[in-house]
Amino acid sequence: QVQVVESGGGSVQAGESLTLSCVASGNFKSGQCMGWFRQAPGDEREGVATIDSYGNTDYGRAVKGRFTVSQNNDKNILYLQMSSLRPDDTAMYYCAARRTLCAGGTFRQTEYTYWGQGTQVTVSS
Repeated sequence: QVQVVESGGGSVQAGESLTLSCVASGNFKSGQCMGWFRQAPGDEREGVATIDSYGNTDYGRAVKGRFTVSQNNDKNILYLQMSSLRPDDTAMYYCAARRTLCAGGTFRQTEYTYWGQGTQVTVSS
């Protein structure tokens, strides 16, 4: 079993930055693909950023150019650096891990087996 735990959420003003962290543990193997998703009240959960086993990244259209996803050297901690935050970035942010290594990320949520409880990000204007 793999556990993923997010941290780093909070309340910020528009234009500020925030970095989220996600620690994967248990039977997690270095290089298992991971991603960030978010869900605002009343909306469906959407993909934010993914990273594959080779470090290739992909971003949702709404965050491209403002958010950066990265990992530590052991690839068991996932980060999401968020800059130029806007009120419409307000959401619960979830970290997720896939069961296997992969080449190329995906925002298809059914591909992700392990999910964290989420960390809340609130951006006020």
